[in-house]
Amino acid sequence: MPATCLYFQVHQPWRLKKYRVFDVGSDHDYFSDNTDSDRNNLKILHKVAHKCYLPANKILLDLLNKHPEFCCSFSFSGVVLEQLETNLPEVLKSFVNLVKTKRVEILSETYYHSLSYLYSPDEFRSQIRLHDQKIKKLFGIIPKVFRNTELIYNDSLAQEVEKLGFKAILAEGADHILGWRSPNYLYSPPDSKIKLLLKNYRLSDDIAFRFSEKSWSDYPLTAPKFASWLNKINGAGDIVNLFMDYETFGEHQWADTGIFEFLKHLPGEILKHPDNSFVTPTLAAKIFPSRGELNIPNFISWADLERDLSAWTGNSMQQEALRHLYSLQSDILTTDNQQLITDWRRLQTSDHFYYMCTKWFADGDVHKYFNPNSSPYEAFISYMNVLQDLKLRVQQCNNVTM
Repeated sequence: MPATCLYFQVHQPWRLKKYRVFDVGSDHDYFSDNTDSDRNNLKILHKVAHKCYLPANKILLDLLNKHPEFCCSFSFSGVVLEQLETNLPEVLKSFVNLVKTKRVEILSETYYHSLSYLYSPDEFRSQIRLHDQKIKKLFGIIPKVFRNTELIYNDSLAQEVEKLGFKAILAEGADHILGWRSPNYLYSPPDSKIKLLLKNYRLSDDIAFRFSEKSWSDYPLTAPKFASWLNKINGAGDIVNLFMDYETFGEHQWADTGIFEFLKHLPGEILKHPDNSFVTPTLAAKIFPSRGELNIPNFISWADLERDLSAWTGNSMQQEALRHLYSLQSDILTTDNQQLITDWRRLQTSDHFYYMCTKWFADGDVHKYFNPNSSPYEAFISYMNVLQDLKLRVQQCNNVTM
């Protein structure tokens, strides 16, 4: 029977407030919003914590105590950990308690949930170091497996990550890169020994997106039904990688959909079959062989129908914002001003560019979720105004003309 690998992404960005051209030069606090808006950063954090993090963590802790065979994994962006440390330490403690069971693995990623590998490999490496330091400080462990922002991946990234000492990396099991092959095996990139774990997007999305969809032919989704689907993979895979946002539980799928009851019963249903098991990514990389080389020269991700970079780089606004942002790198770092550097790095968070996406139909609905802007154009204008203010601050600090 295939092993089940459960992985959850935990991330909340520092969202920009509405920043007007009149604010440039006078207001350097880009992320605070003191209005009563429901899309205020702190309000969103409290909402997600009480709808998802706290109840889901309680369920997972109960499951870990009940089933010695059960395990799972998380990755946290550094920016969500900052917010929890400052505003909701009791929520952070609930995550720490999960890790203390020694059956919850934490993965590495870029601290600022950034697209830095696409624009600055040096910044990419710096953010990984910062992230690993934060994980060591808060959880007492050093990650061994890497997941890039939004599962953005290609062969060259895997080779870079391998040089940094990681044993495995996560990616999307997209049909156009797999062809006839299955996501239910481990693979290796060309000229590399690092193990590649691919998301089974069909089964993952059954939980993350289709769970409450009443028009879906398999609605309602129950734990016994889902476990039976996993059992049918017997002989056709070593592992089923179920990767999803943690906010699936209670936020994307509300409590009244039955999502928490599903989570409570899923491990027990899977473990009813004596050959079934759970693994973390590190354990999977250790016990399962690579079933061959998988060549992925072009970037893929887990976003939208295309599963490419178009969610963040697909239009001219996004490309312009990214170009201006990374053009500041040398001057920003030269200032040695920690607040400037932190602000610049918070502006790298991929969500800012996601909010500028102009896609329509189903993908467009996803792009609106927790978006503090009324339109992609408003997102772009606020962002570029902030960059202009940031450039002025750098000029004052370096006393140079940029």
